[in-house]
Amino acid sequence: MERIAVLTSGGDSPGMNAAIRAVVRKGHHHGLDVIGVQRGYTGLIQGDFITMELGSVGDIIHRGGTILRSARCEEFRTPEGREKAVSNLQQHGIGGIVVIGGDGSFRGAQHLTALGYPTIGVPGTIDNDIPGTDFTIGFDTAVNTVIQNIDRIRDTASSHERTYIVEVMGRDAGDIALWAGLADGAESILVPEAPYELDDIVERLARGDRRDKKHSIIVVAEGAGNAFEIGKKIKEKTGEETRVTVLGHIQRGGSPSAFDRVLASQMGANAVDLLLAGEHDKMVAIRNNEITAINFDTAFSMKHQPDMSMYDLASILAI
Repeated sequence: MERIAVLTSGGDSPGMNAAIRAVVRKGHHHGLDVIGVQRGYTGLIQGDFITMELGSVGDIIHRGGTILRSARCEEFRTPEGREKAVSNLQQHGIGGIVVIGGDGSFRGAQHLTALGYPTIGVPGTIDNDIPGTDFTIGFDTAVNTVIQNIDRIRDTASSHERTYIVEVMGRDAGDIALWAGLADGAESILVPEAPYELDDIVERLARGDRRDKKHSIIVVAEGAGNAFEIGKKIKEKTGEETRVTVLGHIQRGGSPSAFDRVLASQMGANAVDLLLAGEHDKMVAIRNNEITAINFDTAFSMKHQPDMSMYDLASILAI
């Protein structure tokens, strides 16, 4: 193997640039040519390739987003689109690919492996919803972004003695809500993995009122329900004014945390090692604080589940 490619696909996450940097520099360390594919699988189909020198990834480890940019590509879902991608890979003499992204990106990576191109996945998504790895690149930064914003919201909530509902991202996973809610002492945390009763939330608010609590924070994962609808129902039951903040895509940007920079560097470098060792159809993962790799099929057969002991602990500490 003399030449490899790297691409980012799906939603961006803080730390992707650190992973790109690691792939490029580890590749050059082993004497490889490294090609950057711009705009994910769209770039594979269109042949939007750039040569990545050592200087190409200078001064990016601290930057959010992805310098290779990202795009969703419906054409790659078709056999014809994948054939175009393979043709471009062949023309450029590329022998292996590192795909940085989420589960959808990894399914695309599996297609490439099936067509003869060894592919290794690096999990990059703020949602932390990829089975088989304890953490994904960008999750830690997103949680810290949420915490910083809830801290600010708390100041206003206390000043006006109100209940604030904060909706966070995560698709169908409640990890961001769970970690941020526990870290910020939220009265209630609503996640898609745990059923909840509105009356229980109202009772928690009432308990806070009885001990003269000045404000309340409720964190809602987007997969657990609509924050505005929840706020409306709480107001109907309590008669108290509620305010809703949807943090949205602010959670996906920003400079990556130290944890995400280190994790991305380790994972990106390990992906190159795996390709050189003849591995393919695998995802780099961190499990029990060790960098490892698992087969895509194994990861896809597993179900992501956050640490629900944290959910129980948050409920106890919020009494």
